[in-house]
Amino acid sequence: MDPEFGVGTAPRKRESWRTTLLLAYQSLGVVYGDLSISPLYVYKSTFAEDIKHSDTNEEIFGALSFVFWTLTLIPLIKYVTVVLRADDNGEGGTFALYSLICRHANVSLLPNRQVADEELSTYKLEYPPEVAQRSRVKDWLEKHKKLHTALLVMVMIGTCMIIGDGVLTPAISVFSAVSGLELSLSKDQHEYAIIPITCAILVFLFALQHYGTHRVGFLFAPIVLSWLLCMSAIGLYNIIHWNPHVYRALNPSYMITFLKKTRKSGWMSLGGILLCMTGSEAMFADLGHFSYSAIQLAFTSLVYPSLILGYMGQAAYLSKHHNLDASYQIGFYIAVPESVRWPVLVLAILASVVGSQAIISGTFSIINQSQSLSCFPRVKVVHTSDKIHGQIYIPEVNWMLMILCIAVTVGFRNTKHMGNASGLAVITVMLVTTCLMSVVIMLCWHRSPLLALAFFLLFGSVEALYFSASLIKFLEGAWVPILLSLILLAVMFVWHHVTIRKYEYDMHNKVTLEWLLALGDKLGMVRVPGIGLVYTDLTSGVPANFSRFVTNLPAFHRVLVFVCVKSVPVPHVLPAERYLVGRVGPPGHCSYRCIVRYGYRDVHQDVDSFETELVESLATFIKLDALFRCSDAGREARDSSCGYENERENALTVIGSNPLRRHLQLGYDESHDGVSSAHETGVDGIELAAAAPAIKKQVRFAATPCRSPGVDERVLEELHELCEAREAGTAFILGHSHVQTKPGSSLLKKLAVGVGYNFLRRNCRGPDVALRVPPASLLEVGMVYVL
Repeated sequence: MDPEFGVGTAPRKRESWRTTLLLAYQSLGVVYGDLSISPLYVYKSTFAEDIKHSDTNEEIFGALSFVFWTLTLIPLIKYVTVVLRADDNGEGGTFALYSLICRHANVSLLPNRQVADEELSTYKLEYPPEVAQRSRVKDWLEKHKKLHTALLVMVMIGTCMIIGDGVLTPAISVFSAVSGLELSLSKDQHEYAIIPITCAILVFLFALQHYGTHRVGFLFAPIVLSWLLCMSAIGLYNIIHWNPHVYRALNPSYMITFLKKTRKSGWMSLGGILLCMTGSEAMFADLGHFSYSAIQLAFTSLVYPSLILGYMGQAAYLSKHHNLDASYQIGFYIAVPESVRWPVLVLAILASVVGSQAIISGTFSIINQSQSLSCFPRVKVVHTSDKIHGQIYIPEVNWMLMILCIAVTVGFRNTKHMGNASGLAVITVMLVTTCLMSVVIMLCWHRSPLLALAFFLLFGSVEALYFSASLIKFLEGAWVPILLSLILLAVMFVWHHVTIRKYEYDMHNKVTLEWLLALGDKLGMVRVPGIGLVYTDLTSGVPANFSRFVTNLPAFHRVLVFVCVKSVPVPHVLPAERYLVGRVGPPGHCSYRCIVRYGYRDVHQDVDSFETELVESLATFIKLDALFRCSDAGREARDSSCGYENERENALTVIGSNPLRRHLQLGYDESHDGVSSAHETGVDGIELAAAAPAIKKQVRFAATPCRSPGVDERVLEELHELCEAREAGTAFILGHSHVQTKPGSSLLKKLAVGVGYNFLRRNCRGPDVALRVPPASLLEVGMVYVL
């Protein structure tokens, strides 16, 4: 199955053992690059200045015990055993958890939600709404709107820290790998060599992003596999040669002894130990590229044992060597036999580049998801591979990451400060995942709140301990991710907040259908040849930008389509379910509404294929609508006094070939009420009517009829009109917005909205570029939003 099309309705087939092995092998280069190179800098960061390596070996054995149990509790038990099971149609990551929560509880702040979205194949729930028990936690979350905002802010904080990690991980990984040169160079030489070499490698790494990784991606897995086997062999050699009894340090009592002896210094040194978990989140974030069984197999059978052997080998060597040169500190390379040190150095640099590549790609992916959910300004997204879904490149973000990464390297010049900064970013993301996962256990898995509380307390307490140890080093490097996160959080929150307020403004100022129908020849209005695509965020009504357009220019196109491109809280939307098409007004008016739905991981179409598919969907809709109108003619006559014609004008149809949704109609109202009754219709379908007495909208999921129905002259004329309009050309009508605050607004609001948002709007991609509208066919309508 093409991953661009998402997950189908058919149950997922069990993978063969060959497929699982192949995916496990490939995951080494994509998922575990960052985690596998952590031994380069964990001990070096731990023993930087806070604690000293004494002859009693209590410090090194305590650090080893902390590393072992941290790797066991967080990556192995938390992620591999629990978190990886919380996939969103096979996808993982922070937004996957948020998407799951939003589907199981009405806590989303995204505008233009529709009941029709719940009928998507990928909009699956663990239990049907009528079967799932009502949860007090769910009621509490849905009742308090501030909790909706708090949940979104938590997701934004996790996103900001992932972006911050995209700055810090390449810096500390490459710097730690290159620092192996200090054992072969004099002190004066390595001070002037390591920084320039590190910066050169970083520039080369970020410059390659434009070409994508698919050309050299086949090398990633062999490099990481070679590095893991090399690290395991060196670790096993050091254990056997220097201290075969080092395994005793795995006893948890050594952690207590370590803290008793070192006290506050030992607690602060935990900020270095937590770096052994760096890259654990990638197991969950990259779940969509592989499978649960493949990631689980790779970690438990190779990555986890190799890491443990690597850390034990370093501890075994250090337990017999105490008088180390202070300039070398306690690093990875000092435990490497001198005869193989140069090959290991080269392999470590290659592995650090692979690990850095993984976090850079993850940063691009999370920013793309953020802008899909209106949480990040629009930026240019380049898809670097036509065959491999999800490989993207964002030029503006790439060069900003490179500049910040080099600035961190040149500014800090040591592993200690880089480790403090990177550690805080890593542990914050893990805390966010723990909080969201606790909510998923209750709302999505319908487990006991006590079980969710136990999960939160077990893993949250461990992560809170490490978080406090990192936060205390604010002045020693930890301020970097905090500063970056505050800036990014302000940008994301302002952009999202103003987007929501603009939507509310559009909803309040939209015009009625009667106003549109009254625009006839008697008002001097002219219908010109062609198709007019009016882009709007509204899923109902006539947008204010169109009323402003026809007020200043009394003419619009013969075929008028109100297009709403929206994101739904699912990773993918099947192409057969992407378009919702309906009428705006009677058939003779030739006005339609088209809602185009994308998941947060979907690739947006180019304008040519979109225009072609849109016209084809309109033609199919016209034929199907004539069929349903014919079958409903008697009922329309019977219900005309109840305004059934208005209801018909608000109908929306999904054109597709999904057999599970053949001739299915859903009636719903704007208030998102539940379905209360069902009765048979006259077209071999089912209509579910909402209980509310308000005018309903209808959503049809209809397959193309197996036999061609009789088409009357009116339908042929409408199809001919659509064909002529397509030949005449298509115009794209978009609103060009400017936002200003109301008189009397606070200074903070004026700075955030009037200055901040407008600055972002002017310096980011416009909606025409994001929607890939050809400039020659663009018509912009000026709109001033007073918020």
